[in-house]
Amino acid sequence: MSSNNVASFNEARRVAIFGGTHGNEMSGVTLVNLWMMNSREEIQRKGVETQPFITNPKAVEKCSRYVDTDLNRAFTTENLSAPHGKDLPYEVQRAQEINRLFGPKGSSEAYDVIFDLHNTTSNMGCTLILESSKDHFNLQMMNYIKKAIAPDSCPVLLNEDPGLKYATARSVAKHSVGLEVGPQPQGVLRSNIFEAMRIILKHALDFIELFNEGVEFPPCTVDVFKVSERMDYPRDSNGNIIAMVHPNLQDCDWEPLTPGDPMFQTFDGKTIPYEGAGAVYPTFINEAAYYEKQQAFVTTRRETLAANAIRKV
Repeated sequence: MSSNNVASFNEARRVAIFGGTHGNEMSGVTLVNLWMMNSREEIQRKGVETQPFITNPKAVEKCSRYVDTDLNRAFTTENLSAPHGKDLPYEVQRAQEINRLFGPKGSSEAYDVIFDLHNTTSNMGCTLILESSKDHFNLQMMNYIKKAIAPDSCPVLLNEDPGLKYATARSVAKHSVGLEVGPQPQGVLRSNIFEAMRIILKHALDFIELFNEGVEFPPCTVDVFKVSERMDYPRDSNGNIIAMVHPNLQDCDWEPLTPGDPMFQTFDGKTIPYEGAGAVYPTFINEAAYYEKQQAFVTTRRETLAANAIRKV
């Protein structure tokens, strides 16, 4: 399908907003609780049923990332088809329940769009996460959001490499959109981060309303950062971390890292440089939640994607 073609989609009538997929990421938890309690009109759009939803209530109650296992990695075919039972990890039981409510994943009955709200301790700003470079609906939405908040930036992180991709809660929907806003410590609310997330959601819902009303969006291009590699901290033979993110790299998400640039600093002050084949753009730098995943940051490469014109069927 060339970018000159028009992609047709059904109206996006059922939309969910997930908060608390990780129970200590407070912007999404707070916004969703707010919308569930008394401010639902803020997220309603003409002809759209918008459902705010706390994804992992037990983790939210404990203000922890998860209870038994990471819910945002739990939506595998194996987990979703496992025989239901109390002996399953809590998050696997919860994944099955979410799949029943908003899916089934990969089916025509699944919700049209799920927005999954996350915070990061990294200096990523407002980042949209795209799971498929072929999803012209999401590409057009992200282009709309980027233009709406300009001159503020809104990077798009493309994570579609089968070896690096994981089974997210939002992947239950036909169109899955991750929103990662930081920096914000775990278990903490920062007003600027909270407001930034709220504004992105407003523009995303405005886009859906315009699309449903019959607005045709012309072809466009979207600059993305495509995930290429996960980088771990240097470790000793026992697996203990022996170096930190270098001060020149800390908080420099989305900035180029070129061969020879400082990458890590050992505890005795020695610099470990980046030795890759060319410039990369690191992100999720020193993310607190990724120490357990043995990840210091991810490298990305810049690409420009062409999106077809879209209109409703």
